[in-house]
Formats: sequence, C-alpha cells, structure tokens
Amino acid sequence: MEIKLKKGLDLKIAGAVTDMTVHEADAKVYAITPDDFPGFKPKVDIKEGDTVMAGAPLMHDKNHEDVKLVSPVSGIVKAVVRGERRKVIRIEIEKTDTVSTRQFDISSHPGADDASRLLAESGLLAEIRQRPYDIVPDPAVAPRDIFVTAIDSAPLAVSPELSVEGKADALAAGVKLLGKICKGKIYISVRPGSAIAAIAGAETVTVSGPHPAGNTGVQAANIAPVNKGEVIWTLDIVTLMRIGSLALTGKRDFTTLVAVTGPEVEKPCVVRTCEGAGVSALLSVASLRKTDHHIRIISGNVLTGVVTTKDTFIHYPYRQITVIAEGDDRAEFMGWASLSPAKASMSPTFPGHFLKREFTPDARLNGGRRAMIMSGEYDRVMPMDILPEYLLKAIIGRNIDSMEKLGIYEVAPEDFGAAEYADTSKLPLQQIVREGLDYMREALE
Repeated sequence: MEIKLKKGLDLKIAGAVTDMTVHEADAKVYAITPDDFPGFKPKVDIKEGDTVMAGAPLMHDKNHEDVKLVSPVSGIVKAVVRGERRKVIRIEIEKTDTVSTRQFDISSHPGADDASRLLAESGLLAEIRQRPYDIVPDPAVAPRDIFVTAIDSAPLAVSPELSVEGKADALAAGVKLLGKICKGKIYISVRPGSAIAAIAGAETVTVSGPHPAGNTGVQAANIAPVNKGEVIWTLDIVTLMRIGSLALTGKRDFTTLVAVTGPEVEKPCVVRTCEGAGVSALLSVASLRKTDHHIRIISGNVLTGVVTTKDTFIHYPYRQITVIAEGDDRAEFMGWASLSPAKASMSPTFPGHFLKREFTPDARLNGGRRAMIMSGEYDRVMPMDILPEYLLKAIIGRNIDSMEKLGIYEVAPEDFGAAEYADTSKLPLQQIVREGLDYMREALE
C-alpha cells in the first residue's frame, strides 16, 4: 500500500543532525514522569531509599493494576517528587555501578491474555497509545488494528530507523507477539526507500509527504480510520523492537537514541542513553552555543515538545532535545509585524515565506490570542478527513454529539501541532484537544 500526502508543513529550522555518529551519555540520575502517560493514574510501589533493578515496577495504574511503569536502570530510589495534593510528579532513580535487570517469564505466552499481561507487567503497554482518547491502552480490550510508524517527520527529528538497524529478528518477534493480541491487521508505515524489510504478519505501508505524515494518527486516518466503538493501538518502530526484544530474551531494552538539535546547539548529534535520562548529561555531549540571550530547552520537537530545563529529565515519548532562543529579551522594530526576511512564516505576506533557507526561530508568540478565524488554515496542514475548526469549536463548547460526529475519536493532540503553529489566532490547540479527549472519556466511561 502507498499513501501520498500533500497537506502538511515541513519547517526549515537550523540545527539538524548531519553526522549520524552515535555518542555515549551516561547520566547519574534517571526519572519516570507519570504525566507522560495519559490515562495512567499512578500508585507508587516503592519508597525513597529502595534498591531497584532495571525493569522493576515503580508505579501501577489504579484502574488496571497489571499496568506498570518500571525503572529504566538499576539503582537506588533517590526521590519520589510530589506536587499539590500529593500528586506524583516523577520518581528519580540514582544509577549504581551494579547492573541488574529483571527477568520476565516468557516461557509461555501462547494467547492474547498472556501476551497482554507480559506487555503490562514490563511497562511496554504504557508506551503504546490507544485511540480513541490517546491514552495508555486497557489491557482487557483487544485492538481492532495496530499501527506502527517507522517515520518521524517532526522538525529536526532523526529517523527512528537508526535505532532498529540490525534488529530484524526483534521486529519480527514484536509483530508475532502483537499478532496474538490484535484482532485485525498490523500496519507498519515507512518512507519510500526504507531499509526496513517486509515482516511476516504485518502489512507495509509506504507514506510520503510533509509533517505530520509520520504521526500514527494521520496514517491510521488514511488507512483504516477508527470509528465509534472501535479501539486501535499506535506505537513507533522502536517500541515494536523493544517488544520483540522482550519476547526473545525476557528482558527490557531501555537503550534509546536521542537527537540533540536546534539553532542554539553547537554540535547537533545523536546520543545513546537510557529512557528518562537527565537533560544536562545529553547537552554536555552536544554543548550549547555561547550566547548572552535566554534559551528554551524542549524535550521533543518545537511543535509538540515539553519545555524543560537542564536540571530535569527527558520526557516520554520523545527521543529528541531541541534548543532555541527564548526571545523574551529581544527588541525588534515593529515586533511581530516586522517584515524581516529572517522571520519564517507560512504567509506570503512575509519575505521569509519565499526563501528556501534554514531559519533560527525563537519561542515568541508573535501576536496575541484572539477568537478563532474560520479561514481553513488548519485544514491546509492536517491531512485527515475531518473539519478541524468545527471539531475544536465543539470541544470548547463540550458538545459531545458534535465532537463524535466531527471525528474526535481519530485525533490526538500531536496531530494539531502544525495547525497550532499556523494558527493566526494563537490558540493552544493541543491543550484544547487534550482537555476534550479527557472530558469525553470521563463523560462516557
């Protein structure tokens, strides 16, 4: 199957990785943040000072006790950080020299229940997303189809294929395990010319086009959209490889490749570390440019990432750090209305629209928030068969019937990342969608 998408937006930003040499970064402290796993209600299973091995449970879901979040390294629980009303913010693990990894029982997982239980206990189920609602899947509900993406089309992202080179056996084992759970088909989306070979039990889909072509939701919407009453799972090719590695060895693979990118990075590069690594350890490999202006560190890409600092940790599911200028200490003639060719824009009003070079954007809003303009500008960057402006209005109005009819079961916040960038009304579209999905789930379940 081949899909050619025309709608979308590829941002031309300086700071891409050009040398794919993999560097090493060994952080001292790692952390798991439950807010990175929508729908997961954490109950802490450990206490500060406990010694844990890699793969040991740190938290379980209050609604589904089999679903766990596990430690990415062996070490000592340094802190259980809580916020207001004792909300769990993150659990920090200080890595020790002694390496110990939990061995999962893989002697028998012949059926769907056993396979699903293995994923839940190992923490891998939490790294999969269920639609509708874009949440951690319910292990008791078998998906209609499973969609795997081997594409990361986000700005400055490095292809996830780099992480799965030479892992054909693990990918095949991952498809085999998921095939025991899935009622329908498993689709794997790749770019034209991909090095990933066809895998028995999965259907390969070739996808071309600009961002958000790499989003699993966009791929699902163009292959087999999810309807009311149906459930699909989405994940990336790296998670599929980890599932297969678990099925083959009985051990979790927490190794991850993180791309450190952006205009404020001196030497953009790819770094090998473990999930939940400290941001400072990653930045120390790439090094930041010496500058006197404020910078913004983003865990993820500029469209959907989470703002962070050097003292915190990379968030799941991101395998990228982006550093750009903050912009709050800059004075510019005419402000957002400046016609400077250094300013990137989708609008032909600005000279930068016609330039084919890379830009160095900052984090300024460049305008003020105002009422939504029904101009079709969202639709130009969203290759999905929905009416995004009307869906967003239905979400804001909490009109459940209209939300269902307009396609809320198909979308996730990340699908609106490009639309949020293009939005002349400067609305927080991804936040609106997240709140709408949570409202729907609470109202209907």
